[in-house]
Parts: sequence; C-alpha cells; structure tokens
Amino acid sequence: MQYLSRKIDIALKQWKDKTQRKPVMLRGTRQIGKTTVVRNLGKSFRYFLEINFENKDHASAKTVFSKHSDPKIICSELSALFGIPIVISETLLFLDEIQNCPDAISSLRYFFEQMPDLHVIAAGSLLEFALEEIPSFGVGRIDSMFMYPFSFSEFLSAAGYEAWTKIIDEAVPEKPVSDAIHEKILEQLKIFLIVGGMPEVVVEFIRTRDFLQCQRILNSLLVSFRDDFAKYKKRIPAARINEVFSSVAQQAEGKFIYEHVSQNLNNEQVKKSLDLLLMAGLCYQVTHSSADGIPLGAGINQKYRRIIPFDSGIYQRILNFNISDILLSDDFDAINKGAVAEIFVGCELKKNTSCYSNNELYCWVREKKSSNAQIDYVVQAGEKILPVEVKSGKQGKMQSMWLFLEEKKLEFGIRSSLENFGQFGKIKTIPLYAIGKIAEGKYGQ
Repeated sequence: MQYLSRKIDIALKQWKDKTQRKPVMLRGTRQIGKTTVVRNLGKSFRYFLEINFENKDHASAKTVFSKHSDPKIICSELSALFGIPIVISETLLFLDEIQNCPDAISSLRYFFEQMPDLHVIAAGSLLEFALEEIPSFGVGRIDSMFMYPFSFSEFLSAAGYEAWTKIIDEAVPEKPVSDAIHEKILEQLKIFLIVGGMPEVVVEFIRTRDFLQCQRILNSLLVSFRDDFAKYKKRIPAARINEVFSSVAQQAEGKFIYEHVSQNLNNEQVKKSLDLLLMAGLCYQVTHSSADGIPLGAGINQKYRRIIPFDSGIYQRILNFNISDILLSDDFDAINKGAVAEIFVGCELKKNTSCYSNNELYCWVREKKSSNAQIDYVVQAGEKILPVEVKSGKQGKMQSMWLFLEEKKLEFGIRSSLENFGQFGKIKTIPLYAIGKIAEGKYGQ
C-alpha cells in the first residue's frame, strides 16, 4: 500500500538527524496512523526493531523490561530474542502499544541517560491513561510529539492536489486565490468534511471514491472506540461513557451542559466520563478566555466550555447526517449543519500547531440578558490575539466581532467561510480551507 505523507514526517526526520536527541513518545488518539509513520521512518534505518506489547508473540519483551533497567542489557536481550541487531545510529527501536508495559515506559529515561545516541520511539493507544499513573516518568528526558488525524492540507496532498496546497500557502487577503481554483478547493473541502481525517478512511476514499464504503469504515471505527470505553477506568461503566460521548456530538453547537447528557447521570459522573474522553483524544475542549492578554490560558473560565468531536467524519456518523446536504450544496448554513464547519476549524487549529505542543483551544463569550456575544475561537498569533468567527454572513451579521474588537482594542478580526480571501475594513476573510494557517502563525500581521 502506498504511504501517504504526513507533516509529522518532517519532525521525525529532523529528530533522527539530531546529534543529540531524546527518546520520543508519540501521543494521540488511536487509529490515527502513529504506527504507520514510525514504520515509514524505520525504512531509513539499516535495522528496524518493532516490539508490540499487545502482540502475544512479543510477550517475552515484557519480561526483559521487568527484569532490567540498564538499557544496554535490555538492548542485548531484545536483540537476541528478535534476531535484529540494535546498533547505535543504525537501528530504530520502536516500542508500540507501550501502555501495556509500564516498565518499558519507565525505562525510557534510562535510554536518554545511558544510551542517548540510540534512536528510540514509543507509541500507544490510550497512552494518556498509562502516563497518568506515572506522572514523572521522564520529565526533561523524553520528547513528546502529538499527532492527530489528517489535516485538510495533508488530505489534499494525499489526493494528488499538492499544487493546491502551495497556492493556499501563498494566498493572503490582499492576494486571493483565482475563482476557478477556489471553487475546486471548496469541492475537496466538502468531501473532507464528510470523509474526515482518519487514515483508513482517507486511504479508502482516495482508492475508491466510494462514500458508502467510507461510511462503513467510520461506523467500524466508532464501534472500536466504544469498545475501548471498557478499558478507560474500571470504576466508570462503559455505558456511562458512551452516553457522554454521544452527548458531545449532540451538544457540539454550543456550551456543553452536564444536565443535558442524561437524567440517569449526575454532574460528577458526567465530568469524570468527559475527562476520560478528553484524555483519550476523542474530543477537544474550547474554553472561555477573557482574552485580556497573553497567554490566553491565564484568563480562562472553566464554567464555560464547548466540547467538539475530534473528527468531522466521525461526528457525522454519530449523528447520521445526510451527506448530500454538504456535497451538493453551496449554501454555508446547509454545509454547517450541526456546526460541522466550526468543528472543522477547531480541529484544524489543533492539527496545524507544532507537534511538540498540545495546543489548547479558546473562545470568548459574554452572557448578558440584553447583550449576549460570542467569538468562536480566540487564537494567539505571536504577541497578538486573533478573534476567529465561522460565519456565512457579511459584515452586518458580525456584531460580536465588532464588539470584541472595540472592547479589546484589536486591529482586526478574521471571518472564515466559503468566501475567497479578502478584507473589508477591520475584517479579514480567510476561507475555511486555509484556516489551519492561522495556527502556523500566518495572517497575524
């Protein structure tokens, strides 16, 4: 099967070529391609040893890590067990599903201290739960890289439209994309909103262009995610977590209200289940920030937060949307059914930050009887604060944005929609398909 390039490949290559490096912990939701990207990197080494702690055939590796803490002895025994040399600068040692071997997690710090020149990468599903039990497993001795489903630009490249990604990179409000190319990119954006960024689904769509088969794969992924709920915490029933997971999709358009989840669950039960879903990466929180200064996280109010699903394709399968509403319509309100465009923007802001940073999402709200106001996302761009509204309307329908700009004394705001790049006074228009560039530091001037 053809390998589809990911942005994290660049970071992994840079890590490989460093003269001084730390072991890498690759973190992210299950089924997003962590194993695939490491195997791809492994092709650039003379030797590649992959140990999967879920594989019964690799059970002997657990014994090695439980018996020894000296990485030289560990490498010697692993090499003997699997018949693959572990040689400094020539071998990539990959410890997959490492959450199943806490001793292996603990050993990573010793690799940095005693064998810093050996290339070691660890990854796993539900890794955050294991790390919670080992809070100081390797502070300062291990690099974490955060990985997500395909971003829209990765999807375009995978689908053979890499030239379009370069056009998007070069476009600015003062220099929009040609109308013909803009419409073509919008067509692919609609497809991406339906397909989402899960690698198995992306591969299937590129291979067959079969939406029905893609939906079947999404359904299968949903089943596997829900099956995992039983692994989260023994003291919280899987059925309870599933109720909260479903409610995240149903409440994605606004503030997440605990009381709306179920009459059978109290607030504490909802909170615990929601925290587990956030840890698993199946949803992201968008927290209110006063946005009075930088960092945005200094002025948060946890009492107001939106919770958005981590993938638009998964989201639409949960709610069983009619995909033709998106695919055949040019109307923003039809495409944004259930706030799918707003979810897409939040996910793109996560996916396009540095892989070394677990970027948080912020919004701004003012809840007053006579003058409610809300900004969908508030982003830090260097030393500036950028308000981002996901809208279909023109300037006249952006009262919240005008109020925010005046109250915070900001130079401009950003509206993201199906429109081409442009600028109208203090409002810059950035197409939905380019919104990830904000997270990369673009459009902040």
